[in-house]
Amino acid sequence: MKRYAALLRGVSPANARMDDLCRAFEAAGFGEVRTVLSSGNVLFGARPAALAALERRAEAALATALGRSFPVMVREVEALRRLLESDPFGPFPLPPGTKRVISFLRAPPAVAPRLPVELDGARILRLEGCEVFTAYRSSPRGPVFMRLLERTFGQGITTRTWDTVTRLSADPGGAGRRG
Repeated sequence: MKRYAALLRGVSPANARMDDLCRAFEAAGFGEVRTVLSSGNVLFGARPAALAALERRAEAALATALGRSFPVMVREVEALRRLLESDPFGPFPLPPGTKRVISFLRAPPAVAPRLPVELDGARILRLEGCEVFTAYRSSPRGPVFMRLLERTFGQGITTRTWDTVTRLSADPGGAGRRG
């Protein structure tokens, strides 16, 4: 079994219970399922397969179990570890208090944007394959970084903080815990 992280777009405690997400993934035949935080992060085990096939399987299971669909981006846990170890923000001097986020795409954009792209203190710094690296400082104007990301890449993305990706990559597998 290989360990995977499913990153669901638009999930919150208000629209999906984490136990229900686990049951949906288990019904799809995935093993050792557990959620991380309450924002649509599901760790699971499966036989090695194409990420797109795992995404379709998870989306179908969610639609059946929950009666609504959520876009799912799947990454190998080991790939998340390598991504963090590569220090993608390292080349960019970031002032203290800057938040780092990683956005996940299903496929690389047909036309890569010219980077960096900036809006009200939010900066898209780097694009590597299907991952986008953005830095921002909290703003009274709200989640400016999300408007910048969606304007640049569309809504077919899901975004996680550096800390959340770190938690996902630390998955030991087989823990069988939920929450």
